[in-house]
Amino acid sequence: MGQLLEKQNFVFPFIVSEGGRISATGGDESTRSKIIQVLFTSQGERVNQPEFGCGLFNLVFDMNDPILAASVEFTIGQALTRWLFNEIRVEGVNVVAHEEIMLVEVAYIKRNSMATQAVRITF
Repeated sequence: MGQLLEKQNFVFPFIVSEGGRISATGGDESTRSKIIQVLFTSQGERVNQPEFGCGLFNLVFDMNDPILAASVEFTIGQALTRWLFNEIRVEGVNVVAHEEIMLVEVAYIKRNSMATQAVRITF
């Protein structure tokens, strides 16, 4: 019988190492990479999946206030539930807007292991 290998995914952003190999991740790092990919991909950016993404980069010049933070919380929750439903269950999204910084925290449960995880992003 062959050895079972852990499922590998390409890292985001896509990287080719100095040795010419394609960088891949597995486990928790893979899930975090997928979440970040959903958050920072703009809708319309993918040719075959124009609705994919959440588009946080599109908010760079918007007024950073509690109204935007509430809107971003909802948008992130919807996007992650739609695109990563088979891998994670979103437990909560918290967005804090302070001056020119927005702090995003996503709490989730991995469906395959039922482990609780969180991703924090500041931009």
